[in-house]
Amino acid sequence: MTAKSGPTVRELTLRGVLLGIAITFVFTAANVYLGLRVGLTFATSIPAAVISMALLRMVRGSTIFENNIVQTVASAAGCIASIIFVLPGLVMIGWWQGFPFWQTFLLCASGGMMGVVLSVPLRRALVTGSDLPYPEGVAAAEVLKVGTQTAEGAAEARAGLRTIGLGSLASIGFALLGATKLVAAEASTWFRIGGTSAATGISASLSFALLGAGHLVGLSVGLSMGLGLLIAFGVATPILSAIAAAPGPAEDAALAVFGGQVRFFGAGVIAAASIWTLGKLARPLWQGMSDALAASRRRKAEGALLPIEERDMPVGWLAVIVALVALPILALLWHFLRSGPLAGLALPLSFAFYVYVLLMGGFVAAVCGYMAGLIGSSNSPVSGLAILAVLGSALLLAVAVRPLAGAEAGPQLVAFALFVTALVLACAVIANDNLQDLKTGQLIGATPWKQQVALMIGTLAGSAVIPPILDLLNRAYGFAPLPGTGLPSPASPLPAPQATLIAGLALGILGEGLDWNMIFLGAVAGLLLVALDGLLGRRGLLRLPPLAVGIGIYLPMSATLPVVIGAVIGHLYERRHREGAGQRLGVLLASGFIVGESLFGVLLAGLIVATGSGEPLALVGGGHPGVAMAAGALLVALLLALLYRGTARTAARIGG
Repeated sequence: MTAKSGPTVRELTLRGVLLGIAITFVFTAANVYLGLRVGLTFATSIPAAVISMALLRMVRGSTIFENNIVQTVASAAGCIASIIFVLPGLVMIGWWQGFPFWQTFLLCASGGMMGVVLSVPLRRALVTGSDLPYPEGVAAAEVLKVGTQTAEGAAEARAGLRTIGLGSLASIGFALLGATKLVAAEASTWFRIGGTSAATGISASLSFALLGAGHLVGLSVGLSMGLGLLIAFGVATPILSAIAAAPGPAEDAALAVFGGQVRFFGAGVIAAASIWTLGKLARPLWQGMSDALAASRRRKAEGALLPIEERDMPVGWLAVIVALVALPILALLWHFLRSGPLAGLALPLSFAFYVYVLLMGGFVAAVCGYMAGLIGSSNSPVSGLAILAVLGSALLLAVAVRPLAGAEAGPQLVAFALFVTALVLACAVIANDNLQDLKTGQLIGATPWKQQVALMIGTLAGSAVIPPILDLLNRAYGFAPLPGTGLPSPASPLPAPQATLIAGLALGILGEGLDWNMIFLGAVAGLLLVALDGLLGRRGLLRLPPLAVGIGIYLPMSATLPVVIGAVIGHLYERRHREGAGQRLGVLLASGFIVGESLFGVLLAGLIVATGSGEPLALVGGGHPGVAMAAGALLVALLLALLYRGTARTAARIGG
């Protein structure tokens, strides 16, 4: 542990908070775009810590604690952006046409603040009073120690900032070339199998962001998504397209079957895997919390004075924040219900579902805190909690409200179930992140209450960015409407996989339009995949997480295949750099890939909206697709080779 020396040690400083907010703005926008494209977000703590160490080193008096505050503020970008796992569903069902700023901001901010408050009492139980590994929190602490306390660490921090910059520039440059149509942004080929009516194909986005995401998720998750691809396009799509005997081009036949049937199969796998994962964690969660609380009671009985590194936000302040947060939550729920078929029930439903949000929020705070400690925030199946939350809210509405409101209230009931689920999810993802940050703080000797304040600031900053980014992306690309809604589909909608699944579940319980047969078949397949993963684990082989397999089935191949390739590339790189600067710089290079292309995607969306053109930067037509695909693939391969080799050489120079 790094001890503080004297009362003047800088920790929660204005410059640290402002730098953290600036990083939060950038990383939140990147995570929103990435999450809507591929259903993944990336952890922002380590990149934020590296940026902070490189920049604050230029000013006098910067400390490891100040850098920790920066990464704590910025870590909100990696988690509050997960609200996109639910909120686009309101557009998919036609209830919202865009994302109103104040409703979206208050939803994210109030749910997130509740997540911070509800997870504060868990710190002693799950951080200081348990032996949970907290992989990301420990890694961030090591980065802060190395980067702040040694000359080699200072050189690594500067090299890390350059690496993020190079990765970002490369991904922006290639995305710009793709937007001009000088090279293809996607390589694909579609075909019939053996002269039969069975159709399938191979398709991959030439995307540095998706390749970087693959590096970050690792080989196990990447190969699991590859297995999902094989099931979707190697088995299910050919069989179902042969049964349908659809005429026309192979691409049209394959994609029609994939969108109409295979994705529902994947949704079933995701749902079963998520619920199984949560159920499996129930016993260790209960036992771990019971043991830790007992240890905490023993310490109190002994009368030990808490050092500054153990001081949380005072209970009185927590009670004040809970009371203050209750006001916007109640106002949001009432505003959502004040017009339409449910207007007569607006007041009682607002209070009833505030209690639901509070109780479910407390549950998910505990579960997420434990899962973050056990398997890390990035690997935590938060979407499983969102599925449970939407099932709970939809079933409550179906049983208690629909008989009173009548059939005409169906669309508003579906929308309200999603809105309530979004509040619970905002609480869940912040709680998921909070304890990881507090573990980092414990390892370096930081003050918990200052980190808790910093995370609240980061939550507010991230919440302010999400509404305009979501609205911009919706206007530029849009989201595919759910089957049965009768809404027109945009030309190139963002996939938003979790939002599509969760909105589909709410619609299936409270309305129509869900292919339950394929979902049930997928759930059975999900349980078989759970058994396979368990067998691999018992034999000490590489695990294949069933949730990742389900995502591989559910997402289009063009979005998933680059993640699989990126995971393999990242694994090959890390085989030679298992630890030290080489491994850390590889993570930063992959993070730069994501940040650069994602920010370019947001800027391109602004151009699309401003010009009214779907391809505002196109310089040439699509007359030679084969040449453009070959040129794009070769350029990506060349850039990857140069960047990874350059990163390895940089690590070698600084002793990694």
